[in-house]
Amino acid sequence: MLPRHLAMMVLVQVLWGANFAIAKFGLDSFSPIFFVALRFSLVAVLLVFVVGLPKASMLTRLLPLSVTMGVMHFTLIFLGMAKLDAATSSIAIQLQTPFAAVMAAFFFGETLGWRRIAGMVTAFAGVLLIAGEPRFSDDPWPLLSVIAAAGAWAVGNIQVKALGDEIDAVTLNGWIAILAAPQLLIASWLIEGPQWQHIPEASWTGWAALLFQAIVIAIFTYWIWYNMMRRYPVNQVMPFTLLLPMVGVAAGAVMRDEIVTWQMIVGGLATVAGVGIIVLRRPAVVAPATKTGI
Repeated sequence: MLPRHLAMMVLVQVLWGANFAIAKFGLDSFSPIFFVALRFSLVAVLLVFVVGLPKASMLTRLLPLSVTMGVMHFTLIFLGMAKLDAATSSIAIQLQTPFAAVMAAFFFGETLGWRRIAGMVTAFAGVLLIAGEPRFSDDPWPLLSVIAAAGAWAVGNIQVKALGDEIDAVTLNGWIAILAAPQLLIASWLIEGPQWQHIPEASWTGWAALLFQAIVIAIFTYWIWYNMMRRYPVNQVMPFTLLLPMVGVAAGAVMRDEIVTWQMIVGGLATVAGVGIIVLRRPAVVAPATKTGI
């Protein structure tokens, strides 16, 4: 890998990891589903001039994907993150990799093998250790919501694999945003009530977090990531994702003054180790719909 590409890959993981803490500033100003709706709306407006509108013949396959990857995954993760610290969120969402491995075995006949099974068990054990902290005994739902988001991503991964290579990743990203934005706006109105009236109350940090989500994360980092995925073998690219939870924990501590407990450290290391076994043994399990951030 060329040095500049190596630097770009590390930059992507740093931005994805830091995004867990940065997104919390957005959730300080906006309700979770409305924040997601604004994110997708902005991405849709920015990308529609680049990718155009999806063809009518593609809607039967794209609409279910927009529900899974756009509405379900992001709604669940932001609902959880609204009451969960950034560090725990960045670790728990890594369960999307073992979920994806299980689904690849079920739908595509992938052989798991004892090493990958051990990796899955280790990853889940790490998250269970964190879930055992006293703070989750009274209200486990935020953590369960993030874990459910990881499962939704794995389902979306299967849907993307079924599409094949007929749609490039950037176009697919734009089309999902275009189709998911109106669904999310309706969902926010039904669940959270009218939110537009609260927009003037949003702080500058909330708006900055929204712009960071839409421009830096959804467009800039994925443009780099998918270009690297096309340029290099999957087993060269995927190991970089193991940096993300470590950056997420550090960003939560530095940017949000979050307390890092021993359970979080041990559980996080176990989760990263388990995911690492899966990624290093069979990285194609989480490609081409690779998305380990939010």
